[in-house]
Amino acid sequence: MNMRHLISPLDFSVEELDKLLNLASDIEANPAKYKDACKGKKLATLFYEPSTRTRLSFESAMLSLGGNVLGFSDASNSSAAKGESVSDTIRIISCYADICAMRHPKEGAPTVAAMKSSIPVINAGDGGHQHPTQTLTDLMTIRSLKGRLNNLTIGLCGDLKFGRTVHSLINALVRYENISFVLISPKELSLPDYIKQDVLDANNVPYEEVEQLESSMPKLDILYMTRVQRERFFNEDDYVRLKDRYILTKEKMNYAGKDMLVLHPLPRVNEISVEVDDDPRASYFKQVQFGVYVRMALILTLLEMAES
Repeated sequence: MNMRHLISPLDFSVEELDKLLNLASDIEANPAKYKDACKGKKLATLFYEPSTRTRLSFESAMLSLGGNVLGFSDASNSSAAKGESVSDTIRIISCYADICAMRHPKEGAPTVAAMKSSIPVINAGDGGHQHPTQTLTDLMTIRSLKGRLNNLTIGLCGDLKFGRTVHSLINALVRYENISFVLISPKELSLPDYIKQDVLDANNVPYEEVEQLESSMPKLDILYMTRVQRERFFNEDDYVRLKDRYILTKEKMNYAGKDMLVLHPLPRVNEISVEVDDDPRASYFKQVQFGVYVRMALILTLLEMAES
């Protein structure tokens, strides 16, 4: 059986990503064409960690395809609270559903599930590791609004140490031509060395590390903001000290080019002032809508229901 999973953004080649994004764009343009594409199919959402956007985006995607959804939104509402393993849970869920989206606080949990599953497994975020469907969303947003996925300078700002969305996005974008990064963070939240060495250096992708946001903005095509994640900190004092380090304001947006896009995986806390929302360069709510289209395309692709 040639069943596929999506655990990492690298599970799809660049050509396959282009095909998936083309499908997502067609869904955006022709939603009625796909309204019954998954009729009779069921998506299981196994969310061991809180989520609003990702879980509801998956549910919206499957419902928009004419399918059904079942699952849980909190590990305490599942048999995990009784000590059931991920391996056993996915074996059970495989009897109920046709495809599964899993979010888990432990890195590698979706990989374990995929090894034991008889249905496609989508990694909806595992700890500080990967968030491939957010990456697909980011890629579609950039391609749709900038018209390309090459020849870009991307600023990544905030929590680059624990930010799984940042880690996934870097892994995906280094495969495109003429990509460079500006890594904007305090030293305590800098990008892990293994990503710098094994991904950026290994692919000869230029990058610079800075601590000031404003001075970097004029050179950026994309500014990807992230929140400092309280749930990843072991020390509350460290979180309080760092959480307000970078706040994007209307005044700071004056440093940016007229066609720079501001992205954010959401949720935001206060790292982007609400006054920025009215700036035409603010694209984070558009990201949310693109996320539905790209997850619809992914479900169709993994269920092998997409037209060739």
